[in-house]
Amino acid sequence: MKSYVHAMIAAALLSAAPVLAHPKVASATPAAGATVAAPATIELHLTETLMPKLSGATLTMTGMPGMADHPPMPIKSTSRIGSDGKTLMVVPKSKLAAGSYRVDWHVVSSDTHRVTGTHDFTVQ
Repeated sequence: MKSYVHAMIAAALLSAAPVLAHPKVASATPAAGATVAAPATIELHLTETLMPKLSGATLTMTGMPGMADHPPMPIKSTSRIGSDGKTLMVVPKSKLAAGSYRVDWHVVSSDTHRVTGTHDFTVQ
């Protein structure tokens, strides 16, 4: 009987333990793989509240129409966390030219694990 009670207590404690998850991109504007007019801001909406000082992104132009061998080119931009705490916003310093782009992002939420990813889109 004593071991049964211990097993029940252990099961209750384990089921009450928080599930450690990592932030994931729930949606984005522009959407992944989308072809759009030049956005003023790229927004990645994540599933968890982010730590602003440990989260950010860079923007790179990965291709340009008519240039088959276009090398990746860093684009001057800033990144910040939106007022909801879950949106990573990337703001280019100037209007984006036609071409393909990649956002390389890194975020940290309350579980303190750094999570990284990429997000691609094309400007027409």
